[in-house]
Amino acid sequence: MPTITHLLYLHGFRSSPASAKATLMARAVAQRHPQVVWCCPQLPPSPRQAMDDVAALVADWPRAHMAVVGSSLGGFYASWVARQTGCKSVLLNPAVFPARDLARHIGAQTQWHQPEERFYFEPAFVDELRQLADEGRHTAGAELALIAQGDEVLDWREMRARYPAAQQTILPGNDHAISDFALHLDGVLAFLDLV
Repeated sequence: MPTITHLLYLHGFRSSPASAKATLMARAVAQRHPQVVWCCPQLPPSPRQAMDDVAALVADWPRAHMAVVGSSLGGFYASWVARQTGCKSVLLNPAVFPARDLARHIGAQTQWHQPEERFYFEPAFVDELRQLADEGRHTAGAELALIAQGDEVLDWREMRARYPAAQQTILPGNDHAISDFALHLDGVLAFLDLV
């Protein structure tokens, strides 16, 4: 019997619920699994605020019947959620060392899908990422990691090493956005085991 009734999707740095992967997943879940509760929030720039908001969103969700999908920084966040709840997770080119990698992005930023939307990435946010990396009360549930060897932003070898217990799908070539995500969607949905 399928077990997942609640699904959370977390976008990456400078991204939004309008990202190609989030949109594709939202449409597939609505069409194929209309009874699943779907949530894909716009995350604030502060990592601590983002995780506080997410924790509040899923506070009443059934832990044994929820899962989280995250892309890039959202993959890091998805791991945090999975450690807090013990839920199943899908990690799409997940950020492994976001405090290190985003330290060079301190300052004014624009959103990828809405360039007119601006935000400021504060130095304190790097410290928040370090703190989140050390938090976790539970062992995460089953994990699936899609890792592109051609990722131009993150090192695929770091991703592979960070998730040794995950079911890993190493994608030859490809890119950070996993531009052919539609080809992998069926496998992701099968792993999630949605009602």
